Amino acid sequence: MPGLWMGGHEYAGRDGTGEVELAVVRDEFDLVLTLLRLPGYGPDADVEHHVWPIPDGPLDGTQLAGVMRLAQAACDALEDGKKVLVRCYSGYNRSGLVVAHALIRDGHSAEEAIRLIRTRRSPHALHNELFVDYLHTGLPTVRLLEELEEVTD
Repeated sequence: MPGLWMGGHEYAGRDGTGEVELAVVRDEFDLVLTLLRLPGYGPDADVEHHVWPIPDGPLDGTQLAGVMRLAQAACDALEDGKKVLVRCYSGYNRSGLVVAHALIRDGHSAEEAIRLIRTRRSPHALHNELFVDYLHTGLPTVRLLEELEEVTD
């Protein structure tokens, strides 16, 4: 989707030495969606910023609802012509889950969304098989199942 970016908090430097550089966000984006907040990584105070920390593992109903809200916020911002960054630590799994759900909301199948992310971001993106299963099942369905499980426990 034009205007939609996926990334992490660190990246291999462009100088070819393999040195890790910090991916500090300033005002390059209109909306930043953060799934793991680390101090000092931005964005600037005047940039819209939503933080929803989630693990890179099993999610409960509340965490899944937050992921779906972030994906909706991304879709709404993109519709308005804004630039959106979705980020987690490495920019592969948690951010991939949000971006994939946004792509699915935009009409892509789960398989198309996953393929797009792996093609455009990295073949290593969405290597968390649980998240891939979530996407194939559909986040709203997974959320309902998680909430039913919580009630019966």
